[in-house]
Amino acid sequence: MRRITLWLFSTIAALVLLFSYRTSTNSAVGTAVAATAPATQPTTTGATPTPSASSSSAATKSSSSPKSTAPASPTATKTSSTKTYPGSTASTRWGDVQVTITVTNGKITDVQVPVYPNGNGRDQEINAYALPILTQETLQAQGANIDTVSGATVTSDGYLQSLQAALDAAHLG
Repeated sequence: MRRITLWLFSTIAALVLLFSYRTSTNSAVGTAVAATAPATQPTTTGATPTPSASSSSAATKSSSSPKSTAPASPTATKTSSTKTYPGSTASTRWGDVQVTITVTNGKITDVQVPVYPNGNGRDQEINAYALPILTQETLQAQGANIDTVSGATVTSDGYLQSLQAALDAAHLG
């Protein structure tokens, strides 16, 4: 009788632990918190990116193939032919990605990523590592001929898609 009772309690404890373990990477609570957070942009100096508000909810991110929207028109600033070109917003499996490039005299001088997946801690951890690498490689390559970051393949693919749209808008190829 004692063994059966011990077995029953250990089974119940294991089931409680199993069902209380959170496996979801996109939760409605995380999205609601991200939507109220102020939007900031990561810099290319290796700083950790911070969350920005996403325009779509976690429920709409169920498709596995990335989709893009049309790029916005370039924003011109008045400093020696410096222009900023936002890329299209690429919808990926884990969230939207958008890249904005600044071009001065035909050369990419700055890369910003105002929109990227940040619905949970793992997304934030991955993108804090991957986005500085992607932006630095873009500045070095002066184009979209860069490698994806291992462990951040989905974000890298969305980044490359949006970057190419920004390069096309800037007529840099």
